[in-house]
Amino acid sequence: MKFKILNGTVYDPSQNINGKKQDLYVDDGLIVKPEKSKIKDYQNTYDAKGMIVMAGAIDIHSHIAGGNVNNARLLSPEIHSNFLEYNLNRKKLLPGFNSRWTSEGTGYRYAEMGFTTVIEPAVLPINAFLTQLELEKIPMIDKGCLGIVGNDTLLLDALNKKKGQSFIDDYVAWNINSSKCLGLKVINAGGSEFFKRTGESESFNLDDIVPEYGVSSRQILESLNIANENLKIPHPVHVHCNNLGMAGNISSVLSTIDAAQGRRMHLAHIQFYGYDSKGKKGFSSGSQELAEKINKNKNISVDIGQVMFKPTMTISSDIWKQNQSKLHANPKKWVISEIEDGGGGIIPYEYKEKNFVNALQWAIGLELFLLIKDPWRVFLTTDHPNGAPFTSYPELIRLLMDLDFRNSELDKINNYAKDMSDLKFIKRTYSFYELAIMTRAAPAKILGLTDRGSLKFGSVADISIYNPKKPIDKMFRNAEYVFKNGIEIVKNGKVHKNLKTSTKCLKLSYDKNIHKKIKEWFENYYSLSLKEFEIDETYFGEKNFQNIEKAG
Repeated sequence: MKFKILNGTVYDPSQNINGKKQDLYVDDGLIVKPEKSKIKDYQNTYDAKGMIVMAGAIDIHSHIAGGNVNNARLLSPEIHSNFLEYNLNRKKLLPGFNSRWTSEGTGYRYAEMGFTTVIEPAVLPINAFLTQLELEKIPMIDKGCLGIVGNDTLLLDALNKKKGQSFIDDYVAWNINSSKCLGLKVINAGGSEFFKRTGESESFNLDDIVPEYGVSSRQILESLNIANENLKIPHPVHVHCNNLGMAGNISSVLSTIDAAQGRRMHLAHIQFYGYDSKGKKGFSSGSQELAEKINKNKNISVDIGQVMFKPTMTISSDIWKQNQSKLHANPKKWVISEIEDGGGGIIPYEYKEKNFVNALQWAIGLELFLLIKDPWRVFLTTDHPNGAPFTSYPELIRLLMDLDFRNSELDKINNYAKDMSDLKFIKRTYSFYELAIMTRAAPAKILGLTDRGSLKFGSVADISIYNPKKPIDKMFRNAEYVFKNGIEIVKNGKVHKNLKTSTKCLKLSYDKNIHKKIKEWFENYYSLSLKEFEIDETYFGEKNFQNIEKAG
């Protein structure tokens, strides 16, 4: 289908376009530059006068599928029911299609905000098949996954027996390929295995040793970072650091930045690591020190994991940390599970603005957004659902762009937290251009998704159009139009078409001789066979998986 979007105010950092009035032409799902003689063929017209036009947004870190997500649904059916009640009303907008599952609803809610690609950032190999089946059922948005490595007994044994970096490279490549992932995730390297072997512990630091294997968290992380580099995976190794959520854990994240040794590294949900231990309550903001460290280390990128004040569900494969946190469950119910090479913890929680710790967490996240100078290296996330549901993004965007609104919300929080926070002294606000960097151009670049996050010729026609006459939060909650692959899926803020999408993945080259060694290990130590870990594409639609071109 051919159409044109006229008179829109375009923000496209991939082309250094900052609020310029520009027309767009779309043909067969791509943004094109037609010859003058062919412009007459573009009869279908969208007049975007007075509107803001951006590429479709990309969420780099959101837990939307898999074992932990499904355990959370089982643990709190009341949240599931509320979500469904909203989505069942869509049957008036989607004739013949009645969503009863949160997988469909996830795609609808993202699309209405103008998002067209979302990354599930934590896929254990043992859960990969289930996760990918569920992702296939999420419409409207393209998907991708990050495969978890770092507590694998085979990996730890290889490090202990000094089998060499090439062995680790091949093992990582097999993991990424077999689980159809887009990149590599490390969660508290060695921490889950440490917990399984020792039980309760106050902390687990980079130089602590995993029992039985004699290797440190630092060694695990370094070997995986080198493997990520050797395999030329576009996305830097995506790291959930040690000691999440603990007062004084600023030292853990600072040490992790140093441990990168100049190599690219992405640090996930850093708000949960921006904690110092000063003040009479032993809990304070470390955002100034952390932001300064990130500003100086250009090899480091981060997403924030912003806390918002509302009930939510915390889910993580960091079972060591979740076991510590279960006492804070609200309501008092939780799930901790242990499985091969990992596990998961599910804990409901409510962040409250008058609670000192929660209020300071909220402020720390915003401080980090505003103190980190380079919008190409900081990404908009709530670590859905850990800090807040992804549906909180519109309000979060307004907090970043509207100083008066931010200050009015700051006035509502716990007084002691407000006094301790530097947020009241920060006057910076994000521009539309910076927002487009953080939510479009930069995520596409860091994930290696070269066909999106941009409105340049040849890009996939993922396009969002917003009305700036609305308050910022309402503007970004319901886009005026959203196009996915050149197909109009949202009009006047509502989804009106169910669109099947794809999952992006890598196909890495490695020495296939490692298969025999992995198979032997699985037969000796695992409850499932190797084939259970290798996704069979015949169970999926023909075009569900799409390989991306990797750098180099």
